[in-house]
Amino acid sequence: MISTTIKGTDLMFDPDPAVFSPHAVDQGTLAMLSAVEFLPSDRVLDLGCGYGAVGILAAKLIGWERVVLCDVSRQAVDCARKSAVLNGVPDIDIRLSDGFDQVQDKNFTLILSNPPYHADFSVPRAFIEGSFQRLELGGRLVMVTKRLDWYKNKLSAVFGGVKIAETGGYYVFTAEKRSSTIKKKQKSPPKLSKKLQSKYKKGLSI
Repeated sequence: MISTTIKGTDLMFDPDPAVFSPHAVDQGTLAMLSAVEFLPSDRVLDLGCGYGAVGILAAKLIGWERVVLCDVSRQAVDCARKSAVLNGVPDIDIRLSDGFDQVQDKNFTLILSNPPYHADFSVPRAFIEGSFQRLELGGRLVMVTKRLDWYKNKLSAVFGGVKIAETGGYYVFTAEKRSSTIKKKQKSPPKLSKKLQSKYKKGLSI
């Protein structure tokens, strides 16, 4: 069990050992949250939610009905649902989804993600391009990684620009959707190996 306070909000999480960062909320996630202000009018997606730290915090701050969480790992989704009950937001929308497969909504104003960055770029590429399609004009994608160049280039190519903040050894990227069409696509990177795909779908750190 994890007990913590983020943005002045007391939270509890019930992680599975197989889900990413089971002993404490990941420092990258905390770095990302330090750069984000949740507005009462926001419609939030926690993309790759793990046990739900980001989405549940958002639900506590702006209301559960304005937040969606999703993850490819059934273990992660189960943990997030348990944690939602622990934090008094049992009705929050938590979906088992491989990326955006089960997230067709296109009215988000804020999408947050801490993608698996110890691998090739096929997952974050899909996250970035899919986020662009599901944000409202003026909406923002916020991502955190320990890598700079690829994310800077990809986000700039898709969104037409990106703001970068460095904190605690992590890079927090904020990209705003300013037009209805993607600016320019990069070449697709190599796909994940079958071994890494298997680990990712099990919710393990890769």
